Amino acid sequence: MSQRLPFKRIAALGIATSLLGACATGGEQLPPASYGDGSVAPSEEYTIGPLDEITIHVWRNPELSADKVRVRPDGRLTIPLVQDIPAVGKTATELQNYIAGELSKYIEQPIVSVIVNTPEGNFTQQVRIIGATPQPASLPFRANMTALDALIAVGGLNEFAAGNRAKLIRLNRETGTQVEYRLRLSDLIRRGDSSANVMLMPGDTIIIPESRF
Repeated sequence: MSQRLPFKRIAALGIATSLLGACATGGEQLPPASYGDGSVAPSEEYTIGPLDEITIHVWRNPELSADKVRVRPDGRLTIPLVQDIPAVGKTATELQNYIAGELSKYIEQPIVSVIVNTPEGNFTQQVRIIGATPQPASLPFRANMTALDALIAVGGLNEFAAGNRAKLIRLNRETGTQVEYRLRLSDLIRRGDSSANVMLMPGDTIIIPESRF
C-alpha cells in the first residue's frame, strides 16, 4: 500500500521544483538561427588582431612589399622602410592607408593593398567557449557563425556537461553592459533540436556548466 507524503513535504518539494525551474530558465532567450530566408549577410568589417598573417603589396615596388608577415603579439609589424607599424584594431583599408602615408615620405603616391591571409581576430572579434567541453577555446568569429558551429569546433559537450544550463554572455555595445542569455545546448547536440541553435556575435562568451549530479 502506498504511503501518503505529509503536506509540508509535498509543499517543500513543490517549492524546490519551482526554484530549479527558475534557475534553468533564468536569462533571456535568443531567437533560433534562421537559414535560407535572406538573413545571411556580411558581418561588421574585420579588424586586425595579434598574430594575424597578412600580405602587404606596394604597387610597382616589390622590394617594399611583405609577403605573409605576422602581426607581433604587441600588435605591431615591420616592413621595409617602415618600422613598428600599429596594426591591431585597424581594418585592412585603414592599415593600407596608414602604410601609404608612411611610404609617401620616400616614394611618390604609393598604392598599397593589404590582404589578411590567416585571421586570428582580436579579443572583441573572438568567440570564447569555456566549461564542460573537450577543448575550451577562443575562436575567430566569422560571418553567420552559430552556436552549433562553435560547438563543433571545440568537440561538442563532454559527458558531464549540463548543456541546457549553458549561458551566453554578450556585451550590449549601446549601453556598455553585459547581457546573459540561456542556451539549450544539450537539446541542440544530443537531440538535434535546430530551434536551440542561435546566431553568435563577435565577443560572445559561452559558459557550459557541469551537471550537479
